Amino acid sequence: MKLHIAVDILGLPYAAIVTTANISDIAGGIQMFSQPSFYSFSTVKAALCDGTYEGKNFADAMKELIDADIEVAKRSELHTFAVIPKRWIVERSFGWLDKCRRLWKNCERKLENTLNMVKFAFLRVLLERF
Repeated sequence: MKLHIAVDILGLPYAAIVTTANISDIAGGIQMFSQPSFYSFSTVKAALCDGTYEGKNFADAMKELIDADIEVAKRSELHTFAVIPKRWIVERSFGWLDKCRRLWKNCERKLENTLNMVKFAFLRVLLERF
């Protein structure tokens, strides 16, 4: 099971999708932005992605789907710690999800159940914050 999430600058979700492990990250990212979402991506002008989403195919698909430029945040050197600007935002969101006991392990049998647990976990974050 793979979880793909798109978050804003505060770490709150725009879109989320859960796929099986045999689907590549690029295909999962394209699938996430292809499905209807509760948020309109028309205001998004640029997106910062992890190094696994690198490639012309993904950039072209994102330009076609949401009309946004893709910037890839990659690590420059291995085995050294350096904070990469803005990459920690998504990592913090995954940290919030790890506080949820049912998302701590892959204990759900259906992908829809896992996606619902992700939504509940983000709802908990929103209720605690506001």
